[in-house]
Amino acid sequence: MLIALVIVIFLTVALVVFSFGAAAYAPTSVIGTRLRALGFQPRQKEEKPAFKERIEQALDPLSKAIPLSPSEVSRTRAWLIQAGFREPRHLTLYVGSRAALTALGFVTAIAAGLGMTFVVSLAGLGFFIPRFVLKRLIRERQQRVRLALPDALDLTVICVEAGLALDQALMRVGEDLYHAHPDLSSEFHLVNLEMRAGKPRAEALRNLTERTGVDDIRALVATLIQTDRFGTSVAQALRVHSDSLRTERRQRAEEQAAKTTIKMVIPLVLFILPSIIFVTLGPAIIQLYRTLLPGSGR
Repeated sequence: MLIALVIVIFLTVALVVFSFGAAAYAPTSVIGTRLRALGFQPRQKEEKPAFKERIEQALDPLSKAIPLSPSEVSRTRAWLIQAGFREPRHLTLYVGSRAALTALGFVTAIAAGLGMTFVVSLAGLGFFIPRFVLKRLIRERQQRVRLALPDALDLTVICVEAGLALDQALMRVGEDLYHAHPDLSSEFHLVNLEMRAGKPRAEALRNLTERTGVDDIRALVATLIQTDRFGTSVAQALRVHSDSLRTERRQRAEEQAAKTTIKMVIPLVLFILPSIIFVTLGPAIIQLYRTLLPGSGR
């Protein structure tokens, strides 16, 4: 009798729990709707963060280990934008990499048993390596933008002379240069997005100068702003600026060619001149040695 009572109680409790669970998880149940309204919602399975997000979460404490002033943070942010890294997470990755490489150099020097001078040197080297790499990426990107600018100016002149406005011409040039010059194409696309968002054209063009840091872009932006302010012909101004840009490029090429003779002095003195001396004077020195000391050559 006691066993039957226990079985009945167990089945009753199991039925009540099953009914309550079915009512809570059923999407069309009235009880489930009331329970979800009260806050008794089933917990959804949390998705694991991606590998990049986990790296960023791991580097976020390291990025806070270096006390950077607001001015230095803004300057570093400007450098990252000039290198093509516009997202906020790139600043965390950059500062975190500096802290991680500094700690790696310090730990490596300590583990190798080096002196304090080497410890400080390796730690400083790890701290400045990301900045050196960033500066190199900035120079490479600026060089790509500088090389793409003449083609962009020619296409812009053609579009403006065909009857397009300057905004539409920049949009069309950005689309046409997407595969050949993606860096300048992305910058033109951002200029169009800013103008669509309501920014004045002058401000959007100045932001283009700040994002690239190229002197040729700065001169082009100054020309376009003056043309827009005084109401002169955009096509004529772009043509004149394109001619002056080609003249500057030719002058830069001539300058680099003039510097070549000076730069060739060091390899000539270090590598070519000793070889010439050995080839020309070597046989004569050997013959003179054999003539003066005939017994030593045998």
